[in-house]
Amino acid sequence: MYIIVLGTRGIPDIQGGVETHCEELYPRLVDLGANVTLITRKSYVKELSQTDFRGVKLKHIFTPKKKSIEAIVHTFLGVLYARTQNPDLLHIHAIGPSLLVPFARILGLKVIVTNHGPDYDRQKWGKLAKWVLKTGEKLGTQYANKVIVISNVIKDILKNNYGRVDTELIYNGVNLPVKATDHTYLDTLGLEPEKYIIAVGRFVEEKGFHDLIDVYKQLNTEIKLVLVGDADHESDYSKQLKLEAKKNGVVLTGFIKGEKLNQIFSYAKLFVMPSYHEGLPIALLEAMSYNLDVLVSNIPANSEVSLGTNDYFEVSQIEDLKTQLEKKLRNTQNRDFSQIILKKYNWDIIAKEVFNLYQTIIK
Repeated sequence: MYIIVLGTRGIPDIQGGVETHCEELYPRLVDLGANVTLITRKSYVKELSQTDFRGVKLKHIFTPKKKSIEAIVHTFLGVLYARTQNPDLLHIHAIGPSLLVPFARILGLKVIVTNHGPDYDRQKWGKLAKWVLKTGEKLGTQYANKVIVISNVIKDILKNNYGRVDTELIYNGVNLPVKATDHTYLDTLGLEPEKYIIAVGRFVEEKGFHDLIDVYKQLNTEIKLVLVGDADHESDYSKQLKLEAKKNGVVLTGFIKGEKLNQIFSYAKLFVMPSYHEGLPIALLEAMSYNLDVLVSNIPANSEVSLGTNDYFEVSQIEDLKTQLEKKLRNTQNRDFSQIILKKYNWDIIAKEVFNLYQTIIK
């Protein structure tokens, strides 16, 4: 079974939900017996000499690092490369790259698409980009041999908008971590265990970090706010967000992985996700894997995750976020999400589901 993967910036240790998804999924598929080549975007890869990650072969292909064209240029070049390799399946992730599913089918490739969510809802896109993304969703849905969705919300969108009823629901996953016992990284940031809130993600409008900062500066608390992440493409929004953060004493870690991220999650008091848009948020699943108390916006993707009513606030409503956040900071409740993680968001189970689907499509 030979699989080529497109639609991700690359692996390992590259910021993004799709990137984390691929980094966890494909080494497990290799362990199950698949031969996998993942095509990366050269401009995001730190070590171009690295051509293998946990058994997954890495093929680095040029793309201009410009958000308006990089995905489509990279996908076009990736499809041409895939045709020369004659894989059993081409697996394309996300709706932007799905624009070229018909092209891949014309070239004789079997194509499976994973729809990670309606990216056209993101505030960063203009009218033309939104149209392109919606068209990508439409063409990917209509012409892929099989479509995977990562949530029931997305499943309903594809059913209602395009009449595709045979999509396969396979969730995102997360690993149960070994919590950190050291906090030297926290010390370098001036943080104390259990005395900070964290939010994790890209510095783009739809993550809602500006709402969180607006609320934080109104709080009378010694608890610190930590933003984990950065912008892929520096924008006026990301620059202003960083200025506001620094002005109000918010700790910015930048994009971190590994032990640093482990320490940040291990000792946090609360995880907050004020997003306006998500597919199925891996960052929330990560927070749950650490049994952190959580407070998230009530958008459909977050509501699909099994949380309590007190864990949600009305999206974009500053006063409700403030009220719920103050309640959470007074809370001493211990959380345990381990069973839901093991049963519903287990990468090992997810990998077997994808592997079995591959076998079905190839046959």
